Amino acid sequence: MAKVKPLKPRSIHRCQACGHVEQKWLGRCPACKEWSSLVEEIDSAGHAAPRPSSTGVADGHAPIALADVRELSAADRLSSGIGELDRVLGGGLVAGSLVLLGGDPGVGKSTLLVQALAGLCARSAGRVLYATGEESVAQTALRARRVGVDSIAERLSVVAETDVERILAHATQLRPAILAVDSIQTVYTPLLDSIPGSLAQVRECASRLMQFAKTTGIPTILVGHVTKDGGLAGPKTLEHLVDVVLQLEGDGGPYRVLRAHKNRFGSTQELGVFEMRGAGMAEVENPSAHLLAERAIGAPGSVVVASADGARPLLVEIQALVAPATAGLGRRTAAGVDGNRVSLLLAVLAQRANCDVLDRDVFVNVAGGLRLAEPAIDLGVVCAIASSARGRAIDAKTLVFGEVGLAGEVRAVPLCEQRLAEAARLGFTRALIPVQNRLRLDAGATCGLELVAIDRVVTALNAL
Repeated sequence: MAKVKPLKPRSIHRCQACGHVEQKWLGRCPACKEWSSLVEEIDSAGHAAPRPSSTGVADGHAPIALADVRELSAADRLSSGIGELDRVLGGGLVAGSLVLLGGDPGVGKSTLLVQALAGLCARSAGRVLYATGEESVAQTALRARRVGVDSIAERLSVVAETDVERILAHATQLRPAILAVDSIQTVYTPLLDSIPGSLAQVRECASRLMQFAKTTGIPTILVGHVTKDGGLAGPKTLEHLVDVVLQLEGDGGPYRVLRAHKNRFGSTQELGVFEMRGAGMAEVENPSAHLLAERAIGAPGSVVVASADGARPLLVEIQALVAPATAGLGRRTAAGVDGNRVSLLLAVLAQRANCDVLDRDVFVNVAGGLRLAEPAIDLGVVCAIASSARGRAIDAKTLVFGEVGLAGEVRAVPLCEQRLAEAARLGFTRALIPVQNRLRLDAGATCGLELVAIDRVVTALNAL
């Protein structure tokens, strides 16, 4: 009888971006064209290893009419007690939702998460499970005590674990009201041979956690890393899987801005503002007043603009300084605004408004460390530069906003009424607005402000 030879282990190469399988290693995946994405997988049985799949959330019930499904109400949402966070979430956490919180290193993601878990724990009847893969239990407890969560410490359970199967086993046994995992890039599943943080591991672990959240109704919060460009690290599938994508941003100052880039249960136009303090993240309920509190009155180069990030207007101070060039060639330094946009506005000033500062050093700064990207601040940047160049201060009770075009025209911007209402609430008496915005306003929508309609940049400089 012939001796049967055992099958030799065979290796396959699977793309970590799209899942395509190749028998040999290639530098580039032929399916998705990603470079260096093929990873070797060993199959001891001699055939292609089955790919684990945990994305199903089927409940086993028969189809049901949409009219018979109970609609979620505000009472079904779980409040964190942090008003800025609840507003960005759309009113609080929804049962069974999967939330991804991302941000730069050191911006305060874990601090905000611990404070939110403390508030959620205080307002729910169950416990909260916090799985950390980046710190020890003692280090997590140290931060928790620093932000003042001693009152609910007995109901806030912490486990230092990176195996997603063990995390889910702890959650199944404990049945917490909320599950938090910090971070998704540190956890792994032993079903895959790739290292934690790889595309396959991030996708599979997120799928397992999504399945757990949907089938148990337990809200789950994931902390995610970001790349050097500011995008969330990992496959794009991660953002598709989750229900809510929150981004915590900071630009070196004390203020932090929380935005919702995706929200299946609310608007993505809301904005939350926090201030980083020694005892954790503090809400800034009136950010415009905070940002203008230390404004220097009567100083040339300072102007207040009305910026609308989403549906929330913010009044911020833009500062400009025009100085003689030190090396014979003017340089541009911008903090909080796009440097290329500043260069464009300087050319418009020189060609359309008879204010040529191209041969001088120009510095532009947004006070408070915020970063503004909308074009409505163009007119404020132009006015601040002209004010510094001419040495004439702008009235402290005057507000400006509008987009500036290459022909020197001032274009209309959205949310004009909301911007004016915020200015009137903070005591401003005069506003320079685009002429098209003025024509669209109703007679009673001026909010008690003196409105000056501006059609061109030179008109705005003359009005100031």
